[in-house]
Amino acid sequence: MVTTGSGSELIVRKPRVQGGEPVIRGTRVPVRSIVIATQEYDGDLARVAHAFTIDEAAVRAALAYYERHTADIDRSIWEHEQAALS
Repeated sequence: MVTTGSGSELIVRKPRVQGGEPVIRGTRVPVRSIVIATQEYDGDLARVAHAFTIDEAAVRAALAYYERHTADIDRSIWEHEQAALS
């Protein structure tokens, strides 16, 4: 397991969980899903937290991780969108 550090101990990467994508610790919820949901719910963090049955601190940690790794997460989102179209 690899933790992200920098105050984001809530975000981890495990090779056997979601293919090693960054996820919220103790869940299989990938950061990319939180980013997408935050956009769909117009930034309503409480609604995002409720949708994934996590707390708002986890949502904020995922978004902070996204801010530090935007290119990687955006690439992951794009790859999953392309796979869904295939």
